[in-house]
Amino acid sequence: MHDTTTLLIELGAVILGLGLIGRLALRFGLSPIPLYLLAGLAFGQGGLLPLKASEEFVGVGAEIGVILLLLLLGLEYSASELVTSLKTQYPSGVVDFVLNAVPGAVAALLLGWGPVGAVALAGVTWISSSGVIAKVLTDLGRLGNRETPVILSVLVIEDLSMAVYLPLLTALVAGAGLAGGSLTLLIALGTVGIVLYLALRHGRLISRAVSSDNPEMLLLVVLGLTLLVAGVAQELQVSAAVGAFLVGIALSGEVAEGAERLLTPLRDLFAAVFFVFFGLSTDPTEIPPVLVPALLLAAVTTVSKIGTGWYAARRAGIGPRGRLRAGGTLVARGEFSIVIAGLAVSTEPRIGPIATAYVLILVIVGPLAARYTEPVVRRLNERRTGGSAARAARAGSPSETPPHSIEREPAGGATTATDAPAPSPEGPAEAAAPGPGASAARLPEAEPDAGTAPEDESGLSTHRGGKPLP
Repeated sequence: MHDTTTLLIELGAVILGLGLIGRLALRFGLSPIPLYLLAGLAFGQGGLLPLKASEEFVGVGAEIGVILLLLLLGLEYSASELVTSLKTQYPSGVVDFVLNAVPGAVAALLLGWGPVGAVALAGVTWISSSGVIAKVLTDLGRLGNRETPVILSVLVIEDLSMAVYLPLLTALVAGAGLAGGSLTLLIALGTVGIVLYLALRHGRLISRAVSSDNPEMLLLVVLGLTLLVAGVAQELQVSAAVGAFLVGIALSGEVAEGAERLLTPLRDLFAAVFFVFFGLSTDPTEIPPVLVPALLLAAVTTVSKIGTGWYAARRAGIGPRGRLRAGGTLVARGEFSIVIAGLAVSTEPRIGPIATAYVLILVIVGPLAARYTEPVVRRLNERRTGGSAARAARAGSPSETPPHSIEREPAGGATTATDAPAPSPEGPAEAAAPGPGASAARLPEAEPDAGTAPEDESGLSTHRGGKPLP
């Protein structure tokens, strides 16, 4: 067949297949990301039916997918929200980095990968999946929970950290020395600072210059500007993804909302192509040898993410049950772990299989951890306190614990099973927004979990678009 005909057939089959497996995932309440990765493994090198004619086109589509993922993420935030999150939750960001990046770096060094592999695997284990977490919060009806702004503030800090981390990783992958890497890092920091300043001071002017009442014109201008900036950023070794993220931050108001509405279907399409492409570039026969290290790393970083959420929620004055929900929700890894691995795979090919296995594990475990971490821990505590009460009763102890009080946790939180957190000194306030900056008009009505209280005025940023992260 003609090359173009083969390309159209392969591309059509890929996109149709993605749609079908995406519907299958939604039917079972799962993220489609692991199925996209499996589809790529099935039709890539060493797979069942390798795709040849469309591989180059899918590669370009994957690059666009990364750019659109970061652009839409930037559109979700304003510069003021990012600054506020940094001021209020930076200690949680530091704890998040230490608890979750260090295990990845140590694992890479133990595997003999060297410094570049250590930096890359540290990023893979560090960054949670904004897309999976946003879906989990929506599906579980937790948009109005007290811990939700804390979760999203941690995600904001992780996403903003990518503006520094990705250029550094890109420079290391390109073989730049200490001087070259330092220069790249300074360029990235300077670019981020300039964009934040312009967005804070002149965001309305920038948005007005891009704005258009015609959806077609708005789509073309925003998409063209994003690709142009991404290309320039890539040339400066600052990472195309970071350039796209900064364009999203610079836009605000109705322009940001309109662009988000128009670009979301494109993002979903090309992001799916990106995950497939990553699977295509990974040989499935290389995954079984790294499955045990991936499982161990997943187990360690599951516990460390739960610890991160516990710490961040505790700083915000949230009770033990809310802390556990926050930690369990942060467990999922996904799109950015694959983006990071994709950048480093040319220098350290072994990172591809272990990153794929790691993400497959945690993108499935993540929603389960979000749902069951708090109930499981609570029941274990109930059994422990119940066992103590039973032993005291058998011994005829005068300090026998009545059955109706067994659900109370002992020291370290002193909260009942309802876990009604202590009220803020400022008094009760409105229910929490779904993320850093939400407008009440667009905020969906969500019933909080049993035992949660309205968000107090903790100074956390709210979500600009009234929707969870993309």
